[in-house]
Amino acid sequence: MRHYELMFVADPRLSDEDLVALTEEYKEMITSAGAEIDKEESLGKRRLAYPIQKLKEGKYVLLYIRADGVNPFPDVEQRMRQNERVLRFLTVRTDREVESVIGEPKAAAGEEG
Repeated sequence: MRHYELMFVADPRLSDEDLVALTEEYKEMITSAGAEIDKEESLGKRRLAYPIQKLKEGKYVLLYIRADGVNPFPDVEQRMRQNERVLRFLTVRTDREVESVIGEPKAAAGEEG
């Protein structure tokens, strides 16, 4: 089972209803490809580290995704690239991080013995 986090930053001028509709569109694409949404977090409007398209703020949304043998991200990321309401996005595979953290203490314990 692979775990991912997909975060995107939307245009701060979007209404809350438009942001929910945008998020639902991406969630539908992910679930129709065979993956599951474990959790969704709307982090609200936050200041950007640097201006993007002359905007200093963005609305952040984070999706926790579980995918078993499917990769829904090429289509979703392509749609995000084409959508001018999405300023930035990032997909991160998180199960590798968990495996590497879990694996490190075992390796260290094996070296001591």
